[in-house]
Amino acid sequence: MNAEQRKVIKQALDEISSARAAFEQVRDELQEVYDELSEKAQEGDRGSKLQEEIEQLEEAIGSLEEAETTAPS
Repeated sequence: MNAEQRKVIKQALDEISSARAAFEQVRDELQEVYDELSEKAQEGDRGSKLQEEIEQLEEAIGSLEEAETTAPS
C-alpha cells in the first residue's frame, strides 16, 4: 500500500470514527429519554419505539467499531 492509499484509509477511518461518535451521542440521548419515562410509558408504544431505535443505533455502532478495527492500516 502506498502513501496516498494510506492517507485515503486514514481519512475514511476518521469519518467512521466521527459517525460512530454521532450515533453514540444520539443513542445516549434516546436512552436518557427512555430512562425518564414512567414504567408504564416504557412498556407502551413510545417506550417500545425508543428501545427499537436504541437497539438499531447500537447495531450500527458495533458495525462501525468493527470497520475501525478491521481496516488495514
